[in-house]
Amino acid sequence: MALWRGKREPIVLFLHLTAGERTGVNIVRADTQFHGQLRNVIADRIRTAILEGRFKPGEWMRQERLAREFGVSQMPVREALKELSTEGLIEHVPYRGARVISFSLDDIQDLYEHRAYLEGRAAFHAAKLISSDQITGIKNIQFEMENFSAPEHIARYRELNRLFHKSICLASKHDYLIRTLNQMWAIFPTMLIANFTITATHPIPDRDLIDIEEHRAIITALETRDATTSEKAVKEHILNTSFQLISFIRSQ
Repeated sequence: MALWRGKREPIVLFLHLTAGERTGVNIVRADTQFHGQLRNVIADRIRTAILEGRFKPGEWMRQERLAREFGVSQMPVREALKELSTEGLIEHVPYRGARVISFSLDDIQDLYEHRAYLEGRAAFHAAKLISSDQITGIKNIQFEMENFSAPEHIARYRELNRLFHKSICLASKHDYLIRTLNQMWAIFPTMLIANFTITATHPIPDRDLIDIEEHRAIITALETRDATTSEKAVKEHILNTSFQLISFIRSQ
C-alpha cells in the first residue's frame, strides 16, 4: 500500500498479511489492531504535512481525496482527522467538513494565556522537585542562548528557548501538564509561522535581550525553591512575550 509524503511522493507501508490476504488484488482484510495502526500512520502523515506547510491554514481536508491518495477507505482517514482535531490542527465545520485550523491574533493571545497558566503551574511544581543537575542543565541552555543573537541565528535561538521551557516543565514531574504542553509546543510555533509568515524570519525587536533578563529571574526563583515566585516569573515572561508578539505583528 502506498502512502504519500513530501509533495505527494509515494512511500510504501508494508502490511503483515495472511496467506489468504496476499491473494487479494485490491482488498486487505485488516484486523482491529492493524486498523488502529493505519489510522495512526495516516494521522502522522497529515500532521507532518500541516506542520511543514504543505497543507495551508484554512485548506479543506476532503476525506474522499485523502482516502484516494492514501489508497485506503475513508474510515481510517475520518478517524485520523478526528485525532488531529483533538490536537487543535483540524477543525470540523458543520455540514462542510474538516479544514486546517487558522489562527487569528485573538487565538494567539488565547493560546499564550493558556500556556502561561499551564507553564506557570509546571514551574510551581518544578521549584519543589527540581534537582541541582536539572538547574545546571537549564543554566547551560540559558548560557548558550545568551551567546546567540536571535536575528542571525533565529532557528537555533528558538530551539534553545523551547528547550529552556520544556526543561522546567519536565522538572515538574506532572505527566498531564507535560503531555498537554508538549502538544502546544509541537503545534503552536509552526502554525504561528504559517498564519503570520513575518514571524518566520523576523524576531520580535529586542525580545532576546528581555528573554535573558526574564529567564535569569526564573532560574533564580527555581534555585531558591520559591514555588510562588517561579510561577509568577514564568507567567509574566510568557504574557510579556505574547503582548510584544501581537504588537509586532500588528505593526507590520
